[in-house]
Parts: sequence; structure tokens; C-alpha cells
Amino acid sequence: MNRLAQIKMLNQMLLGETPTPPVDPSAYGSDEAGQRALMRALMNVRPPKPMSLIVENLQDAILKSFLEDKGVVDGAALPVSRTDSRLALWQGDITRLKVGAIVNAANSQMLGCFVPGHSCIDNAIHSAAGMQLRNACAALMAGQDGPEPTGQAKVTPAYNLPCQCVIHTVGPIVEGELTQGDVDALASCYRSCLDAADDADLDSIAFCCISTGVFRFPQDKAAEIAVSTVKDWLDAHPQTSVKKVVFNVFKDEDWRLYDALLNQA
Repeated sequence: MNRLAQIKMLNQMLLGETPTPPVDPSAYGSDEAGQRALMRALMNVRPPKPMSLIVENLQDAILKSFLEDKGVVDGAALPVSRTDSRLALWQGDITRLKVGAIVNAANSQMLGCFVPGHSCIDNAIHSAAGMQLRNACAALMAGQDGPEPTGQAKVTPAYNLPCQCVIHTVGPIVEGELTQGDVDALASCYRSCLDAADDADLDSIAFCCISTGVFRFPQDKAAEIAVSTVKDWLDAHPQTSVKKVVFNVFKDEDWRLYDALLNQA
């Protein structure tokens, strides 16, 4: 069975889980691009619940083939900062990184993005990891009362991602002018994620640009907080298992900001 046939089979299984289709399949093309988009949409809207072994194995085979197409990027081979050998900068799709953990900028429900095909990192990570990730997050959330607080961190397996773990953190949402509370909360996200990586005995971690974009944290200030907080944490934890921290960026502007911060004298 070729990959398109596999994707179509999985889509039919997911559509058959409910009497009313969660998305309109007629809105998607019948070629591989259209069926991939439909698969992602169905994964995005699927609530946390068990899946059959057939569905899980089929999904995993498809996602592994997608990763083969994209290619895995070995975090250990990434060039380090000219001024700090513990830090590295990489621009691209964070779901390709082979590191100890990648950081997911989650929302307070901690279940991933339910908007079909949304471009946020939360959606991208859940879509590449597989539906098991939402189930794992739901199991973590079932053990606490209420939404996830800002500035903390939770660890899950990575499933179909090349990293070992995913560390989920909820960053501050900036309303109007940036406040000291926003600054402190963002710094807490970075410290909490590093604490979690150290507790899990991981040797590396890749951070996305937490709270920028739709959370409206100014990019330049967010980059400054990220780099200074990580450096301070590493300095304060000389025996940590975390030997390399990768700042993963997607936009050219973020690359320029981090490059200046990491490579200035």
C-alpha cells in the first residue's frame, strides 16, 4: 500500500469515529496534499480518547514517512555561539530537531490547538507527534484542578518526533503595555523548562520563541529575556545534565535578534 492509500485509509477511520464528520472532507482534495491536510485537520479536532492499535500503527507509519521526507536535524551537530559554547541558534521546523527535548508553547488547556491546520507551533508539534500526545497531555491535566498556570512546565514523551521528550509551557499573554509581571512570567517559563530537562536527565533542549506571535510579547524583549535567563540558569547549575541549549527560530527577524545576542562580544 502506498502512502496516499495509507493516508486515505486513516482519514476514513477517523471520519468513522463519529456519526457527524468533525470536518467536511469534500473541502479537501483527493491528491496527497489534500489528503494530508485532511489528516492533519482530523487529528487537530479529535478529542483526547483511546485509539485502536490499527489506527495508531497506521498513523505512526505515515508520520514517520513525513519525517523522513523533511529530514532529521541533529542538535548535537549544530554550530554553537561564538561567545558561549553551551548555546546554539537554528532556524527551521522545530519538529525536525533531534535533541533531548523541544519546548512547546502551549495554551492553558494543555491539549494542543484544535483549529484545523493552524500555523501555531502547538498545532505543528501535536500534528507531527501524533494523537498520542494529546492523550498524554489530557492524562497530565486530569491530575490537577483547573488550567495550567503560566510559567510552569510539564513533560511528555515525544512519540513520532525525533526528540526524546516534549516540554510544554504556557507563556504570558501580553494585554496592552508590557508589564514586569509579563517579563517575570516569561523568564519563569525558561527556568521551569530547564528545571524539567535537568530532572529528566536530558543533555539538550530546544526552545521556541515563547509568547511571541499571537501572545503579543515583543520579539526583541522576548529574545533578551530568553538568552539572559538561560545563561543565568546554566551558570547557576554547573552540574546540570543539560549541556546544550538551542534557540529555535522561524522568522528572519527572530534570527537577527538572537544572532546579535548570541554572538556579541
